[in-house]
Amino acid sequence: MINEIRKDADSRMEKSVEAFKNQISKIRTGRASPSILDGIMVEYYGTATPLRQLANVTVEDSRTLAINLFDRSLGSAVEKAIMSSDLGLNPSSAGTVIRVPLPPLTEERRKDLIKVVRGEAEQGRVAVRNVRRDANDKVKALLKDKEISEDEDRRSQDDIQKMTDAYIKLLDAALADKEKELMDF
Repeated sequence: MINEIRKDADSRMEKSVEAFKNQISKIRTGRASPSILDGIMVEYYGTATPLRQLANVTVEDSRTLAINLFDRSLGSAVEKAIMSSDLGLNPSSAGTVIRVPLPPLTEERRKDLIKVVRGEAEQGRVAVRNVRRDANDKVKALLKDKEISEDEDRRSQDDIQKMTDAYIKLLDAALADKEKELMDF
């Protein structure tokens, strides 16, 4: 029973770390990356549809993304969706391709992005700690029902705490990498 609780906590903590890494991958650095546009939703026949389902997004050069639409009639809707996002990008149409140039980041913008990344990291830590709390509550319930001894309870809580510390270290390492990437010119 305790092993199932540990495995569940381990997989949930791992998912929290992966969600954090996925979230910070969308925060742009000096280089162009198609994942920057992952959160863009476009009005398509009355439905908000992810840009990825409506177009191919490729890296043209280190500072430009190229969007090849599957349906040419969507050009203005895609441009409008990108401009209205909080990414600060200005797309331009060139025939069938929409080019999205990425402006160089200023020092001030880099510091703002670092604050955003740190906020995401804190949310990740909170998620990992919530998993720890849930696992410890389940172990305490087993102790209360006298299914395990106090020694097993203490040992389980120590193991869960070690697991929590390891996952928070992974979060902090990913945060440090992203901060370094943002401050590199």
